[in-house]
Amino acid sequence: MTTTPLSPTDRSRVRRHRDRQREDRAELHAVLDEALVAHLGRVVDGEPVVLPTLHARVGEVLYLHGSSGAASLRGDEPVCVTVTVLDGLVYARRWFTQSANYRSAVVRGRARRVTDTGEVLGALRALVTRVAPGQEDHAEPPSRRELAATAVIAVDLAEASVKARSGPPGDAEAVAAGDHRWAGVVGLATRVTGVTTCPALPADTPVPAHVPTG
Repeated sequence: MTTTPLSPTDRSRVRRHRDRQREDRAELHAVLDEALVAHLGRVVDGEPVVLPTLHARVGEVLYLHGSSGAASLRGDEPVCVTVTVLDGLVYARRWFTQSANYRSAVVRGRARRVTDTGEVLGALRALVTRVAPGQEDHAEPPSRRELAATAVIAVDLAEASVKARSGPPGDAEAVAAGDHRWAGVVGLATRVTGVTTCPALPADTPVPAHVPTG
């Protein structure tokens, strides 16, 4: 595992709860690789816009997917991409110390519109593999017309920060003062809840081995 530091800049450095900042680039990779949805922020006509989108990391590049007609994915402009993995809800003895356990990443940089066909296909394959492993070989790749209607944006991971919280409620002083009301952590996880075969197929069509069923 890499131990290359993130070396955040002034604008990407964590300012609140600085003790929660993570310095290892491997932790950045782990958060980006686990989160299923990214949020892309940019300014459109002087107004902030944040849109959810799929993403995939290939080395030190983050790829984002959208429509070629989407103003949010023009490229060649400053953007901010955020992802969050929510690990648990922290039930504390006081409202003020109620919290959550999480891992989050913020990537800032100048978006680049990917135009090379080989890189576009590689990025789209990575996106499919990221969201549905095995589907990249099971499903049909995009046609030229579909590629023309698709936008892929690349953002280098040169300027990024990671922030995380874990552990119990931060109100030990309440216990010391004699407050013994229950407090703790409710763990959360994303899981498969079932698989439904497309109604256009015969009901007995087998589910491919790469599809998670629970």
